Amino acid sequence: MTAALDALADVPPPADREAVREEYLRRIIPQFTGHQADAAITWSTAHGDLHYGNITRGPHILDWEGWGRAPYGYDAATLYVYALLTPETAARIRTELAPVLDRPEARTGLLTVCAQILQAQDRVDFYAELADPVREHLAHL
Repeated sequence: MTAALDALADVPPPADREAVREEYLRRIIPQFTGHQADAAITWSTAHGDLHYGNITRGPHILDWEGWGRAPYGYDAATLYVYALLTPETAARIRTELAPVLDRPEARTGLLTVCAQILQAQDRVDFYAELADPVREHLAHL
């Protein structure tokens, strides 16, 4: 997975495709997390919807309709944060994706995913279940 994410991040971010818009993340991050996005965001190319339903063995990444420009680390952050309900899995993902998630420029990607979950918690049951673990994770950032 790390190799796949690295290969994707090496593709120059497209000017005409946005997985996450800057105006959106600059609004929702402080509103839902109490944190601020980095002043200078590092952008990369992202799948844009990289969750476990879009990954097969190999790994092969499926379902590409949401790909585009996103903050660096957005895809890795999605996999990690979505696993917070299963701490052992989250710990393994955090370890495996540390080369991405430990980079300072991945912070905005992580905050974006957390904010999106908290924003949608009233509409999506899975996000409602994730809300408390996400808040707990945010307390350590």
